[in-house]
Amino acid sequence: MSLRKGKTKSTLESSIEAALLAVEIYNKPRTPFRVEGFITQMIIAWTRLFHAHFNHTIGERYFHKNSNGRYQTIDGEKKSWELKTCITKYGSLDNPIKSNLSFFIKLRNKIEHRHIDRDEIGVMIFGECQAFLYNYENTLIDFFGEDYALNESLSFSIQFSRLRKKSQIEASKKLLSKEVKELKAFIDNYRTSLTDEIFNTQEYSIKLIQVPKISNTNRSDLAVEFVNWNSLSEADRANYEKVTAIIKDKVVKKEAINPGKIKPGDVLVKINSEIDFTINHFDHKCLYCCFKIRPASGNDIDDPFDTNINYCHYDEAHKDYLYQDAWAEMIIKGINDGRLTKQTWKTKFDNKESFNIIEFEEAE
Repeated sequence: MSLRKGKTKSTLESSIEAALLAVEIYNKPRTPFRVEGFITQMIIAWTRLFHAHFNHTIGERYFHKNSNGRYQTIDGEKKSWELKTCITKYGSLDNPIKSNLSFFIKLRNKIEHRHIDRDEIGVMIFGECQAFLYNYENTLIDFFGEDYALNESLSFSIQFSRLRKKSQIEASKKLLSKEVKELKAFIDNYRTSLTDEIFNTQEYSIKLIQVPKISNTNRSDLAVEFVNWNSLSEADRANYEKVTAIIKDKVVKKEAINPGKIKPGDVLVKINSEIDFTINHFDHKCLYCCFKIRPASGNDIDDPFDTNINYCHYDEAHKDYLYQDAWAEMIIKGINDGRLTKQTWKTKFDNKESFNIIEFEEAE
């Protein structure tokens, strides 16, 4: 498809420019705020890609309206659909692609006001980042054809030979700042919430290995080759699994629902059996709000996945929260030690104050 001059073409071109800028930012090792810059530019690229598609298919109707039917405006300009709304309005993306986009929308909201100038986060989400870009190009081609493919404009980022072996060890020591810890918890929690079917797809997260080509290599061959898993024979897949079994780090993926997680009512039963007075569901709400182990409410503003995974997980399938035994045990110890009383947690809850959870963890 070759677009003529007009809003669709200009919007599409700005989308592509944002995607190329995202790649440029990510592939420059000394660029400050690489992760933030890449995610921000890719969110812009995706949003404008949808706007170009909507403009081409339904015209200029991708704007928010008030209840009276008039367009919402910001500084005199019509408020266009943000990426989350675009995904909903389009309605035809595969679940793994939607899960990848949802991950970055939530992550972008978390890093927007944080300074995370560290490579550790980038290492953790490399697979999601690659899929973020891969899905963008595939969707771009689906919308506007092969003429707009970007593969000739992109390059595989050069890496040092000792890529992360040593620094991965150091990274685990450096992940001590509160903000990086919180982001790591969000990433782990989001991945945990996904089904195996989605988590294991290339559309959610691309998993790559590099194997040096050391013999019988044609001098015109590419140094790096990408192989489509679906095109491999059963024998080749078996050999691939042997290679990855040798070189890959062990990753343990926990299911969203597993032994050790209990419902709110069970938390109350466990606590009340170990203390001298009785607490109810309102007391429990005060406690989880004051310790900030989960969002205070289920409104659209709060991210349900924003939990402290040491104590609480969001169960997306049932749209509720499950708690670890460790959560009840910490409350029991705090009450029996005299550091937690109904008066203290109710006062803090009313004043929107919080406990320092680290002090209670260190006391265990």
